[in-house]
Amino acid sequence: MTGIPDLTLNDGTAIPQVGLGVYQVPPHDTAALVRSALEIGYRHIDTAQGYGNEEGVGQGLRASGVPREDVWITTKLDDPFHGDAAPASLDDSLARLGTDYVDLFLVHRPGDGDDVDTWRALESLRTDGRVRSIGLSNFTRDGIEHLVAATGVVPSVHQIRLNPRTPQSVMRRYHRRRGIVTESWAPLREGKLARDPIVRRVAARHGRTPAQVVLRWHLQHGLIVFPKSSSTDRLRENLDVTGFELSRADLAALALLRRRP
Repeated sequence: MTGIPDLTLNDGTAIPQVGLGVYQVPPHDTAALVRSALEIGYRHIDTAQGYGNEEGVGQGLRASGVPREDVWITTKLDDPFHGDAAPASLDDSLARLGTDYVDLFLVHRPGDGDDVDTWRALESLRTDGRVRSIGLSNFTRDGIEHLVAATGVVPSVHQIRLNPRTPQSVMRRYHRRRGIVTESWAPLREGKLARDPIVRRVAARHGRTPAQVVLRWHLQHGLIVFPKSSSTDRLRENLDVTGFELSRADLAALALLRRRP
């Protein structure tokens, strides 16, 4: 995987630190995009029930010829299927993906009521093998603590909006204490960071693109990241983030982004 490292989760599974996100990728474009990404060397795909493109992810995986066991697939539980509906909802996802398990199943966002039943349902899915790892997305610290107190089950992953402009330092420190791996969504801040003068100056020093610098920032902070792109060249670029390292001065410069309007 062109040197992309794995991170070990608290349940012992290993997840590639860089993947492909397919949020807002139209269903009819997803299969071709996923196939291209896997042929280039990606081994981690992040989708969700709410994205409407799980079927395309499965089609792309099969078309690529890459063995299922070599690809990490994440999907997320949509809001209407919390609680006792979660197992049947996962079965629907598995049918769309064309696989008998997913590597990571996340609760996409907190529900309107108590999420404990939903979290217990996910733990049962991990126990029976339909899911390898379970986690959360867009929760608060108090929300996570409530689930852990009620069930004793610590999430393996928490996926949150995170980038150098919004570094989520307090949540990341909490994750480290709890042994939860942090995943970043909107890692490039919808492309805005690639245009930032600070990022561009750091990129020029390394002979890299601004996007590569931001993705490297995520890797050096121990985060999992899955940028989205429909361009083959950009897919390659986003995967090519292991051949350089940001210095302390680079990281200090990028830290200034969080104080800017």
